[in-house]
Amino acid sequence: MEGMTSAPEFIPDYRNVEAAASNRRPTRLPLYEHIIAPAKIEEISGRPFAALHEGDYGDKVEYFRRFCAFWRDMGYDTVSFEAWVTSVVQGGEGLSGRRPGIIRDRGDLESYDFEDLERRFWALWEDDFRALAEAMPAGMKAVGGIGNGLFEVVQDFVGYAELCMLRVDDGELYAALFARVGDLLASLWGRLLASRSELFAVCRFGDDLGFKSSTLLVPDDIRALVVPQYRRVVDLVHGAHLPFLLHSCGCIFEVMDDLIEGARIDAKHSNEDQIAPFPAWVQRYGSRIGLFGGVDMDLLCRGTESEIRDYTLGLVALCAGQRGFALGSGNSIPDYVPASGYLAMVNAVRESRGDFR
Repeated sequence: MEGMTSAPEFIPDYRNVEAAASNRRPTRLPLYEHIIAPAKIEEISGRPFAALHEGDYGDKVEYFRRFCAFWRDMGYDTVSFEAWVTSVVQGGEGLSGRRPGIIRDRGDLESYDFEDLERRFWALWEDDFRALAEAMPAGMKAVGGIGNGLFEVVQDFVGYAELCMLRVDDGELYAALFARVGDLLASLWGRLLASRSELFAVCRFGDDLGFKSSTLLVPDDIRALVVPQYRRVVDLVHGAHLPFLLHSCGCIFEVMDDLIEGARIDAKHSNEDQIAPFPAWVQRYGSRIGLFGGVDMDLLCRGTESEIRDYTLGLVALCAGQRGFALGSGNSIPDYVPASGYLAMVNAVRESRGDFR
């Protein structure tokens, strides 16, 4: 910000994010982002690095060194990273509706080689976890883990419209699909936590359960088929003595009590002002779970730097004296978010913390 210079050195401390996710008051208000697009990191830092990820292992380590350095230099206590299960299902093409499902009947489910899927997942992602651990700066840890939650992976196998039809046409197969993918996710999370739990301050996955006016599945199906499978993963995370953060977009108020009490999530991220502004989430759930996010994507994209700064400082004031909060965008920082808007938000939080002199 004009007239300010960065402090000589920002010293990250992952325990701030860990405390916020556990709904405890951190030493300082932490910044948090679900995703910052590598292209946006390159634009802001002026250092190309994204292509390194596709090189050999040494290149991958250097990729993560530059990736982590950006988060540290911007005042984050953690970096966000997860390995997507959909990358070895249909690459997200079924989830997005661009490709038809690959499980259409019971025979497809019974014949699908889930063991081979797990082998392909680790062949694709093991080096990323190893390189991230090698590159992690002192004082920092990751937020993330196995990306994609149950509902998103099921959709990549079947497709959303086809899943809704399957519910009517073959309810037993519909339920069996959620259970089988639940087994897959529990297995992947179990292996990750057994080998890499020290890499993480907070574990998370993203699973968008809603849209602007409702949940994408009827609430009873979420309670019966999704929440118990979430609980299996959350129990594994808690067994590793880590808190669990759910990223879920949409209007999911009908199932929030089930996610808190049944799945036992510790924290929630994602908010959109058209559904409910961040203060509404604070009012409803701030005494029960940690809440991450705050600044609506529309404001980040279309607001002036002054508007974004003032809004962010208003959220900082809202969080003062409260317990578990981490501020950032209500969703993520993709390529299309203007760098100026993102920086106005980050610098407002850092200004409030006294990071600038």
